[in-house]
Amino acid sequence: MSDINEEVNPDPKVKTGIYHAPWEKSFDKILTPFEEFIHRQTTSGLLLMGTAVLALVLANGPLASAYEHVVHTVIGLNIGSWMLKMTLHHWINDGLMALFFFVVGLELKREILVGELAELRNAALPIGAAIGGMVVPALIYFAINPEGDAARGWGIPMATDIAFAIGALALLAGRVPKALITFLVALAIVDDLGAVMVIAVFYTDTISLGPLAAAGGLFALLLVFNKSGIRKTMPYFIVAVFLWYALLQSGVHATLAGILGALTVPAVPKYNPERFSEHVRDLMHRFDASHQPGKSIMTNDKLRAVVQTLENGVHSVEAPLQRLEHVWHMPVAYLVIPIFALANAGIPLEFSSLGDTLTHPVMLGVSLGLVLGKFIGITGVCWLMLKLGVAVLPKDTRFSQIAGVSLLAGIGFTMSIFVAQLGFGESEDILRMAKTGILAASLLAGVAGFIWLYLVSEPVEAEH
Repeated sequence: MSDINEEVNPDPKVKTGIYHAPWEKSFDKILTPFEEFIHRQTTSGLLLMGTAVLALVLANGPLASAYEHVVHTVIGLNIGSWMLKMTLHHWINDGLMALFFFVVGLELKREILVGELAELRNAALPIGAAIGGMVVPALIYFAINPEGDAARGWGIPMATDIAFAIGALALLAGRVPKALITFLVALAIVDDLGAVMVIAVFYTDTISLGPLAAAGGLFALLLVFNKSGIRKTMPYFIVAVFLWYALLQSGVHATLAGILGALTVPAVPKYNPERFSEHVRDLMHRFDASHQPGKSIMTNDKLRAVVQTLENGVHSVEAPLQRLEHVWHMPVAYLVIPIFALANAGIPLEFSSLGDTLTHPVMLGVSLGLVLGKFIGITGVCWLMLKLGVAVLPKDTRFSQIAGVSLLAGIGFTMSIFVAQLGFGESEDILRMAKTGILAASLLAGVAGFIWLYLVSEPVEAEH
């Protein structure tokens, strides 16, 4: 009751028409710096790094057995005679990571429609760089591991971790042009698309045609939703859940449901800016006409109806794709990926056999592929495309900075571990070697790329 009374009988000293709860300003002073920290591009990378270190500590400390027990705890859903049981590790990798791929799909669709990949002249260099950065690392790995079970890991060094790479580059935001960050984002998104295609085609062992046909029908239904102008997100979500389950039963990796679902989300808003502006002006006239001074909005039904209509209008001028990307970016960056790292980066390290680990073909193939392969592939393709005149450097960037970015692209953490799980999930020893190579290469690539870019770049003027 106190809140309503204070709004109906406002403090005469308050002239702004803004209500503040008794402790609100004090909490704002605390929360504002925290919110700024959360929204910084570096934060997700730092959080990911922290959870990876925590996983290593848990896997090699007194809590190692408890950590393994929790990760491999079986969790099931049971409805009548229907049951779905998987370990916590599988729920994270097959279920939670579908949300990660959903956001990747939204980013990919936006980039193709209106972003850096929308114009061929701007898209040529990052697309070519991404292809070179996938092919050369895979060839290096395959040259070291040409046969046997180890050969299945050729897709591991192809991937780039967007969160880590962008986070590292964002630390140099005062020294590198914004166009260089945009180039890395576009490169990493194309890289992720390549990784998804590799997972779908080469890391699927057996196919069940019935569930796969059901998945195809569900995907077609999502396309019908799109063409029918359905902009409510709930129908897409419900069908996407069934699509995920169908893919899980088909043998195709279930996380691809995230990509497929994202590609069907509408990218065109209901209102154009002119129609929205006209709509808002009309609503504001109705708002002013319905307003009763001194009366709370909670007791003014006409005023609440106008505000609700205004909220609906705001959603109508924003494309569902844009809104979903905004809504899901932070949960995925600050919850999904760190949980994935916590469950997958816990590698038991045996220092007594460290020499054997560092010379193991899988470890060498992964680490050399990520660091050397990304550098050669991205830098080499960019140099060739620029020499042939089929692409141009991003605005205000130098070729030496492109070379530095090619080192940062060797941070393969999230996607590389994901592919390693698919390739070596049945062989713990080889999987451990692959994960060790990923961690070592990501650390080396991040440090080397940061130092390189710091040395070749000069402070730039802040963009307003």
